[in-house]
Amino acid sequence: MRTRQLVRTLADLLPRPLDPVRSIKLKLGIVVIASGAIALAFFWWRIGWLPPATSVTAILLALCTSQVLAHGMTRPLRAMAAASHSIARGGYEVRVRATAKDEVGELAVAFNQMAADLGAADQQRRDLIANVSHELRTPITALQAVLENVVDGVTPADPATMSTALAQTQRLGRLIEELLDLSRLDAGVLTLAREELALAPLLADMVAEAEVAGRGTRFEVKVEPADATAYADRGRLHQVVANLLDNASRHGPRGGLVQVRAVAHADHTVIEVVDEGPGIAAADRDRVFERFTRGERSGDGGTGLGLAIAQWVVDLHGGTIAVVDPGRKGCRIRVTLPTA
Repeated sequence: MRTRQLVRTLADLLPRPLDPVRSIKLKLGIVVIASGAIALAFFWWRIGWLPPATSVTAILLALCTSQVLAHGMTRPLRAMAAASHSIARGGYEVRVRATAKDEVGELAVAFNQMAADLGAADQQRRDLIANVSHELRTPITALQAVLENVVDGVTPADPATMSTALAQTQRLGRLIEELLDLSRLDAGVLTLAREELALAPLLADMVAEAEVAGRGTRFEVKVEPADATAYADRGRLHQVVANLLDNASRHGPRGGLVQVRAVAHADHTVIEVVDEGPGIAAADRDRVFERFTRGERSGDGGTGLGLAIAQWVVDLHGGTIAVVDPGRKGCRIRVTLPTA
């Protein structure tokens, strides 16, 4: 590795007298003429002057051959230059022919991959804007309708009406907070303050908070062994489990049971949340961790960002999160965190 770096450094230090020349074909022609002239000069110095007609003819043939062959070398570069202008205007579907096996071919393959990545990123940006606009519009519209009815005297400003307005405001605030979390994660400014956390009291506190939601969900916590710990950031782990409990409570039947299980192993800790809801189809189990993906659960009050944030946080811890086969009706989401 050091030898390669040294060679690259020396190559960067070498002069580049042909940099001002704007055409590769012209550069190849200059190289052919210069190398031929140097060869002729060497022979003239060591052997004697060769027949002029033969020398000139050989150089001209070499020059013509280099220009013909250079056409196939420069055409992919011209295609990439034209395609780059198209990409700059938003035409991410453009591709260049990548059949050469040399460095130009590798550059063409990398260029096509870059175009595909830029197209995917642009589509994700468009989807994000559309989804955020939709998610923001829903609670704002509902809140506006409630307030208009109160102002017009259609609905009295009683506790039930104000509770409806408060619920929409909370949903709006939750969406904004999750969008801020995603922006921090994307920017890479989210740091972790990891510590040894006793799981039993931590999960008990989170279950107590989930019970306040008032959906009538029953929770069951089981930790093995009783003094099991996890090496994680307290606030971020709380965020992950709180999202899982909220999803399980929202998508399970009213009065249903949500089981929270934690098992500590030698090199990792497993936390599972199991509900009695309709479950998630096997084909959608990976997609539920994408942003704004809620499948058939639209209209349930969720923002579609909770599981995406949970996956980001778990990834930052070096762990995994996945929807696993529950073995029965319902949904089982498993979080695996490495031991310190």
